[in-house]
Amino acid sequence: MLALMTHAQLELDSHNLMDRLFGLIALAGIVARIMLRRPRTRKQWIARDAIDHVGLFALICLVGALASYPVAANTQGFQDFALERTDRLLRFNWISWYDFVAAHPWLQFAESVAYQSIFVSPAILLGYFAYSGRRGEARLFIASFWLAAVATLLLFTLTPAEGPLAYLWHGRIPYMPQSALYQAQVIPLLRHHEVHSVAVTSIHGLVCAPSFHTVSAVLYIIAAWPIRRLRWPLLALNAAMLLATPVEGTHYLTDMIAGALVAIAASIAVRRGLLSLLEELQRPVPFDPLRTMLRRTPNHQLLNLLAMESSGGPRANAILQEIDRRGLDS
Repeated sequence: MLALMTHAQLELDSHNLMDRLFGLIALAGIVARIMLRRPRTRKQWIARDAIDHVGLFALICLVGALASYPVAANTQGFQDFALERTDRLLRFNWISWYDFVAAHPWLQFAESVAYQSIFVSPAILLGYFAYSGRRGEARLFIASFWLAAVATLLLFTLTPAEGPLAYLWHGRIPYMPQSALYQAQVIPLLRHHEVHSVAVTSIHGLVCAPSFHTVSAVLYIIAAWPIRRLRWPLLALNAAMLLATPVEGTHYLTDMIAGALVAIAASIAVRRGLLSLLEELQRPVPFDPLRTMLRRTPNHQLLNLLAMESSGGPRANAILQEIDRRGLDS
């Protein structure tokens, strides 16, 4: 991360007051986690797990958002022509969608709220995981989110874009969405090294394709689906966020399809890979009476047993392995 920032001639804005406040909150979380390293009550267990889950998730979000700036600085050109052409093949008309939202102020407000709800779902999910003691599910969710973030940044290097508002709309803008024209405005400045500092609390979304709001929404739905009491509320919340994403996030439909595929692929990869590893670690070791006996044998008797065995035999090999484990001189 630091290498990427240095290469792009970027540094963190150390004078930003909101960033300092954010740092104090993070420091308070670290202190609380240290104090809860040995929880004794159920409330302390819940608090400890909540700090672990939220802290790790926040760290992934922070590093991913910061990384998008130096990554954007090293991109070339814009892929709006290809993205918009794919939208036309899919018969999706972004201008019509935008016109409809721009003509209805109540829809603008609803979409703005839905789009900004991106951190509501993980707060609910991680809080529920901590409260119910589902540490394994929390780790799967966080690992899927991390892998999807990495994949999104890698694909972003291939598909930088200005976004449909900057690329398709001409003339006065009747309604400025949440994402505004940041991609078209900030990315060229980063490429020409005209931006030198980044404030953590003022980061703008620069990734057009894949849509990370879509990545997040799909991962939230996947994580919530097995939980009956969260399934339908989070499905509704994230469906609203997805409907708001084309305009508020200034995304092509192609961006959203790519984001959904990234989320599904990351979830499958983590669940198959991590679950297989956990199952392997939890698989019981077959009982071996010889090794059990050798582990209970004193050092001097172990050396006497080795002297009585013919070299190269299975018993001799087992004795040698136990001698090596203890660091004895055979």
